[in-house]
Amino acid sequence: MNETRSKPLTTHLTLRHLRMVVAIVEEGNLVRAAKRLNMTQSAVTKALQEIEALTRAHLFDRTNRGVVPTLFGTTLADHARLVLAQLAHAEEHLADLRDGKGGRVAIGTLLAASAELLPKAIAQLRRERPKLVVKVVEGMDDVLIPALKAGDLDLVIGRLSERRETMSLSQEVLTADFASVVARRGHPLTRRKNVSLAELTKWEWILPPPETNMRRQIDITFMEEGLDPPVHAVDSVSLLTNRQLLLSADYLGVFPAQVARQEAALGGIVILPVALRATAGLIGITTRADMRLSPAAEVFLQTLRTVAAELA
Repeated sequence: MNETRSKPLTTHLTLRHLRMVVAIVEEGNLVRAAKRLNMTQSAVTKALQEIEALTRAHLFDRTNRGVVPTLFGTTLADHARLVLAQLAHAEEHLADLRDGKGGRVAIGTLLAASAELLPKAIAQLRRERPKLVVKVVEGMDDVLIPALKAGDLDLVIGRLSERRETMSLSQEVLTADFASVVARRGHPLTRRKNVSLAELTKWEWILPPPETNMRRQIDITFMEEGLDPPVHAVDSVSLLTNRQLLLSADYLGVFPAQVARQEAALGGIVILPVALRATAGLIGITTRADMRLSPAAEVFLQTLRTVAAELA
């Protein structure tokens, strides 16, 4: 029974069909999908009818605002993205085998790894493989993990997440991490040899958004001391924005240890002498458990391990 049902898909559903389903889902409009695929709208409509006949399912609902995928449409699009990503990896794999020193790696990074670990690993690997192309996407788990699952990223590096979405993924620990409280050089607190958590609550803070692990850990640190979490003026994970805000006013901020050390070395930022104990965590690599890495991504993974050991 199952074999009979799957046969039309394996024999008649083409890459053109898969690209079309993904385009319609992402554009939400047949006209825009047709333009993206360099096709006419009538050709897209006809092909969509073919796909629905092959899958025996209604894939999209038409609304005043465009087309909305049904459960069947969303499911097929998810599988289509994985198939297309695997083919792209296969193409890169073959090119890597031909060139020996080439290939392409797509990496998602969280702030904790973007200061030292990732840049050093990229620089070291590109000295060995000068034709290697590295794509870096910076963001938070809610963006990077779905991109990893969809095959758009080879791996994600940063603080290992405890979110439920990561349970189906493979995680590897590289090094320990914690957060540091930072302020501009010249901030009144930088003249103190000792600073208590209670004193920190009197100032305005730049903090990660409430949905992040780091923010929850910061709040826990204060609550464990019987204190209300700090008053935040800005929610931001943008290093550039946070740095400029810290330099321009008497805010307090929180940087991962690697970032804080690097910023302090530049001279404008000072690490305050106070510990945020609950922020202790682990930096590591997250990959798809069911997807084999390309040779280039595998070499990059080995380089990350080496650089992490050197930094530790």
